[in-house]
Amino acid sequence: MSREILLTFYFITLCILSIYGLHRYQLLHLYYKYKRPPQKPRKKFPSLPHVTIQLPIYNEMYVVERLIDSVAAVDYPKDLLEIQVLDDSTDETQKICQKKVEEYQQKLNIHYIHRTNREGFKAGALANGMQKATGEFIAIFDADFVPCKNFLHDTIHYFTDEKVGLIQARWEHINRDDSLLTQVQSIFLDGHFMIEQTARNSSGRFFNFNGTAGIWRKETIIDAGGWEHDTLTEDMDLSFRAQIKNWQFIFLPNVAAPAELPMTVSAFKSQQHRWSKGTIQVCKKLLIPILKSKAPFKAKTEAFIQLTNNFVYLLMFVFSLLMFPALIYRTQNDWYTLLLIDLPLFIAATISINSFYAASQIEIHKNWLQRLKYLPFVTAIGIGLCVSNSKAVLEAIFNHKTGFVRTPKYNAKNNKEKSSRRYKVKNNILPYVELALAVYFCFIVHTAYKMQAYVAIPFLLLFLYGYAYMATITLWEKFTISHKNAHIETGEVNQLKEAC
Repeated sequence: MSREILLTFYFITLCILSIYGLHRYQLLHLYYKYKRPPQKPRKKFPSLPHVTIQLPIYNEMYVVERLIDSVAAVDYPKDLLEIQVLDDSTDETQKICQKKVEEYQQKLNIHYIHRTNREGFKAGALANGMQKATGEFIAIFDADFVPCKNFLHDTIHYFTDEKVGLIQARWEHINRDDSLLTQVQSIFLDGHFMIEQTARNSSGRFFNFNGTAGIWRKETIIDAGGWEHDTLTEDMDLSFRAQIKNWQFIFLPNVAAPAELPMTVSAFKSQQHRWSKGTIQVCKKLLIPILKSKAPFKAKTEAFIQLTNNFVYLLMFVFSLLMFPALIYRTQNDWYTLLLIDLPLFIAATISINSFYAASQIEIHKNWLQRLKYLPFVTAIGIGLCVSNSKAVLEAIFNHKTGFVRTPKYNAKNNKEKSSRRYKVKNNILPYVELALAVYFCFIVHTAYKMQAYVAIPFLLLFLYGYAYMATITLWEKFTISHKNAHIETGEVNQLKEAC
């Protein structure tokens, strides 16, 4: 590849990354432009409607009791509330769920619904439950959530507007302070919910249901075609199909639903892989219908950005590989002239992200100043995700089918030792690719230093740290957890022999 072609490809990649980075500034602009006091329902129901709460569960032995207990404590008239425990589990979770349901059956209208085939995964479980649901409105909580007692009272009255099809609450994080990883994840999600979702909703653009901590009008789900399982993000798929049908969604940033963040890098990467792949699948499925719909132009453009945003990971991976030859070619020519071109583009692609997430911390937290110290790690770990998420994007592009890989949850506050025993993410080659990139960027940083390209070194270190963190922590989890499991399993076998 000639020098001119390589540099052209490098700058095109950087320009595209910058466009998506600049979009963060637009979301910030929309957030502050339309910022207003918390939205209130137009009126209240004179008589509360019947609500069904669905709890889709698959192998959640550590958290399912907490979930069912918190939902059972929700403040709502018992004769108007139905709870469905949609359990597709294949392990001890079945017995735990059954016991909990039996415990509450004398007090509540609660049902245990078990499937053995897992057809359609979560979407299939929700669709199966909806066939039996008696509620006019359906609230959904994943296993890692701990809904507040007043959740339904805080949300249900917005449905007095018959055009409203969905209410989405903001996620809060019960184990935010456990580690650097959970701190970074919480900032990622704060930015998405507080800035991104609020900006889209308040400015009249489409936004998506986040799969949990929301409540649907049952009629909306039916009108949009029901739950479908041809993508890994059934929540986003249904959201766009419903909004094309002119159903209105409301996001409530002032209503928070506490949940547990993934405790391990492997679980975090698995979650992000599923979300990235599912988004590209929805893009392939619905982008053209959205663009052909009668939705406002601003809604179409925002949907385009949202559904194509995960291609950025693939571009970031390519950009990482091109960085060293681009560095060499630039220093052999007029370094400072070229720097005037690519440095502003790189700033647009990175500084905008820090501004976006900083704003979310300022809006949510009183101690926001202390939390800004995590922003460099947010950028670095976001870069480190690009290997795993690039694989997800390629799988979606080439229609590589994979199952719905659940994110392990461990009841972080009470089961830290048990977290090493079950629900591990499968091994793969990706940590070694990340490790190779970390070594590659060590060499690039050293080269930049020798060439006195000092201004580039802070940005290169973000790449180095991101890849090194993802690789080393993933491999550490793999070998330490495997060792613990082998020790535990040996102990369990010995205990069984003694018992016999």
